[in-house]
Amino acid sequence: MCAEVKRKINPNIFFAIAIVLGVLTGYLQNLLFFSLAEAISQVFINLLKLVSLPIIFLSIVSTAAGMESMEQIRRLGQKVIKYTLLTTLIAATIGLAFFVALNPAKGGVSLREGQMLTEGAAQPSYLSFFLQIVPSNVIQPFYENNVIGVLFLAMLLSFAIISLPTQHRTVLQPFFSSIYAAIIAITRWIVAVMPIAIWAFITLFMRDLHQGLDVKSLALYLTCVIGANLIQAFVVLPTLLKIKKISPWHMFKGMSPALSVAFFTKSSAAALPMAIRCAEENVGISRRVASFSLPLCTTINMNACAAFILITVLFVSMSQGMSFTYPEMGLWIVLSTVAAIGNAGVPMGCYFLASAFLAAMNVPLHILGIILPFYSLIDMLESAINVWSDSCVTAIVHQEILQEAMVGSSSENTLKDCEIII
Repeated sequence: MCAEVKRKINPNIFFAIAIVLGVLTGYLQNLLFFSLAEAISQVFINLLKLVSLPIIFLSIVSTAAGMESMEQIRRLGQKVIKYTLLTTLIAATIGLAFFVALNPAKGGVSLREGQMLTEGAAQPSYLSFFLQIVPSNVIQPFYENNVIGVLFLAMLLSFAIISLPTQHRTVLQPFFSSIYAAIIAITRWIVAVMPIAIWAFITLFMRDLHQGLDVKSLALYLTCVIGANLIQAFVVLPTLLKIKKISPWHMFKGMSPALSVAFFTKSSAAALPMAIRCAEENVGISRRVASFSLPLCTTINMNACAAFILITVLFVSMSQGMSFTYPEMGLWIVLSTVAAIGNAGVPMGCYFLASAFLAAMNVPLHILGIILPFYSLIDMLESAINVWSDSCVTAIVHQEILQEAMVGSSSENTLKDCEIII
């Protein structure tokens, strides 16, 4: 009975209650409330750091290692991967363009003493992390919070697993997937106590606001994230569809049930069954293509996540005193794309990945706490956009296969490969 009641209660109700209570306790300016909020916020930040690097490493390994041999996915898989990389890179680039144009970090956000990096130890260099891409041992990148080294190890191990005989892959891939599932279970527990963390961060937010917090920078940050995602959803993806002579309105109308599920569940993975059904029945995509492309896209195609990670990492780190050259900002397009591809289609996946990068760069995560109350809406928007991108990529792949069928017999080989994979 208790479980049924919990399922009926919308989690957003708890978030709203936490925000209201946080505003009230922050308005009271009580030192006891502030001390309690400081303690709770620090525990939540420690939990973010605890799961950050394991999420990056295991998500990439379990995703890449789960693929079949490169030869089997070469024909159909390369089409999906090509458009996944293209759209994700475009999304990250748009995010960077918004960030450079609006420069939300110019005023800084947190005014708490001792929190700015420029006031304490020497500022960590982004280039130093990039130069340490090849670690001297397996433990080093985890011990030193070297996220670049962790990404390198994850990709290296993934390609190695793919190259192994089938009997070894069938053992290693489930092993890493199971560990990853356990880490995701831990993150769900963290999300379950998120209303308490939201209360703490809102309380501290009200305290900082009383002390002169720059709300304009936060508003510019949210404008960057939402604006970049809307441009991707309503300009870039429809343009790609039109180039392939596919009606964006027909696609949107047909996939709208799946988009609604993704929006309200905040999970592209939860919307996958509905997305496959809508693609086949409403849009007319073949079962073979939809059954292969959509699950793969749900795993690796995270357009909105790429923009969020890039903007959030740059915003938080620069608000804490770090500085980046334009080439270094450009490299973040690649990093956010790789991280987004390895992200799981679960609630708050992008948030945890952004915290992983910041923790690895030794950047204080308190500003992430200020962002947290707004992330619920951002997460809903991002999940819907990710499923919309998955649908567009699948439709484009289906269209290309049909065009190949008109030209010659190459599409037959493509569909045969698809049958092998499925």
